[in-house]
Amino acid sequence: MENSTTQESHLRSDNFFTYDSPYPIYAMAFSSSPSPSSEKTHRIAVGSFLEEYNNKVDIVSFDDETLTFRTNPNLSFDHPYPPTKLMFHPLRNSSEILASTGDYLRLWEVRDNSIEPRSVFNNCKTSEFCAPLTSFDWNELEPRRIGTSSIDTTCTIWDIERGVVETQLIAHDKEVYDIAWGEAGVFASVSADGSVRMFDLRDKEHSTIIYESPLPDTPLLRLAWNKQDLRYMATILMDSNKVVILDIRSPTMPVAELERHQASVNAIAWAPQSCRHICSASDDTQALIWELPTVAGPSGIDPILAYSAGSEINQLQWSAAQPDWIAISFASKMQLLKV
Repeated sequence: MENSTTQESHLRSDNFFTYDSPYPIYAMAFSSSPSPSSEKTHRIAVGSFLEEYNNKVDIVSFDDETLTFRTNPNLSFDHPYPPTKLMFHPLRNSSEILASTGDYLRLWEVRDNSIEPRSVFNNCKTSEFCAPLTSFDWNELEPRRIGTSSIDTTCTIWDIERGVVETQLIAHDKEVYDIAWGEAGVFASVSADGSVRMFDLRDKEHSTIIYESPLPDTPLLRLAWNKQDLRYMATILMDSNKVVILDIRSPTMPVAELERHQASVNAIAWAPQSCRHICSASDDTQALIWELPTVAGPSGIDPILAYSAGSEINQLQWSAAQPDWIAISFASKMQLLKV
């Protein structure tokens, strides 16, 4: 990563590129496989955020050499409700499958010049109305598994190859807002009940509380598990400027709290290639990259890189396939930042 000095530096204007969508944007996902046309082309799925039933997902291409975005009307599809999350199949060179959540978990097959719906996973047996899904995570070590989180307090683990529910757990006392895989059969979730809980599919009766909000009933909104070092997780609290870093070996006490944002943090992502770097994005219009020291100083931790967007940033993604690139979204814009 460039600019990794001890002092905060600001991203140069020639290091970011803007895509203007016709709609407000929330969900985004980098493809883990190169584009069929070129190894130098990123494919990014972008979901609209419209308060109505009919929403859109567009697959946008970005060419690393010409530094331009391209859209293809054939690589756009209608999505019921705004997608709460988008994610491509985590393995390179697999068939290009995109997953989305909203009312249900859905899989879409992305071809060179078309997108076909592939599967709809609905675990609602009793009612025509299904509790909305807030998020999901695709298991990189066992890609047949996707875990979803729901406002009905449950997490559901799907075997997408067999099209069946592997297990459904009442995970929390209130709505579950996010879920993340660690090891193959281990996942964690965060909830409106203010806790981070860890589950092992080999022992479904028990969970471990890793952290609880210091203020009672303060929801935890997002969870990111460090894929390079599974001892560490990050979470954010509702209406808080802090990113809380947790070590699962010493539950309840954060190992670090990143507190340089001036407004609520909305999104977090660990660097795919480094266990010590994390990015956060906030209502203060800033995206900050942090390098976690082995020992935090008494005055806290400062970011090593800052980027100011034109508006409150509501989402960010860090490309696993091309780790020099981070995508952020605000209003109807997606910006790619080269770090």
